[in-house]
Amino acid sequence: MEDILNFLRSLREHNDRDWFNDNKTWYQRVKKRVEALASELIAVVADDDPSASGLTAADCTYRIYRDTRFSADKTPYKTHIGIFINPPAGKKSMRCGYYLHIEPDNCFVAAGTVCLPSSLVREIRRSIYDEIDEYRSIVESPEFRAQYSVIGLNLLKTAPKGFPKDWEYIDYVRPKDFCCSQPLPEEFMLRPDLSEALRPAVRQARRFNEFINYTVDEFIERCKTTR
Repeated sequence: MEDILNFLRSLREHNDRDWFNDNKTWYQRVKKRVEALASELIAVVADDDPSASGLTAADCTYRIYRDTRFSADKTPYKTHIGIFINPPAGKKSMRCGYYLHIEPDNCFVAAGTVCLPSSLVREIRRSIYDEIDEYRSIVESPEFRAQYSVIGLNLLKTAPKGFPKDWEYIDYVRPKDFCCSQPLPEEFMLRPDLSEALRPAVRQARRFNEFINYTVDEFIERCKTTR
């Protein structure tokens, strides 16, 4: 992990093709280490979620090359590494999964799903509203809060349309992205047993993912039948 973080720090300072090509051997070493870590994490997830057992490191990792076609930022490389274990289909699915973000000074563990169609976001909000007691039993449990301090990202400034503004739990339906996360200090990332140390976070994330995935799966099946 120290080698991975040092590579990313250097890449952040020299984000250009000449530097990258001169350090291609370093990158290839880092890539192999990330793939090995991804395989370890897949095994940890599969212990609690057997549907992950068929995934490979390639299913859960991303290219380091940025798509700059529609971005004002033309730097060619990402300066972070993500591992997204999203059973059973892999990282491109809309379903909730388990995510590790590796970036100097900004490492974190997360679970859930992001960038969903607005119609699906509305359905997830309605599921949380209709089953608020079950949802609260997950995200408000002491065991869950010990692993995740952030619940929901990209929150609306006010209540979403169709929901009472004075509802006691309105903050739970304000997110656009339904995920939970927890920052990880570098000393945690440098642990030799990192994959095993993340097991409690994986275990607590499963119920959260299953709650959201119930609605996601229904949405996906409905889309298949209406094609």
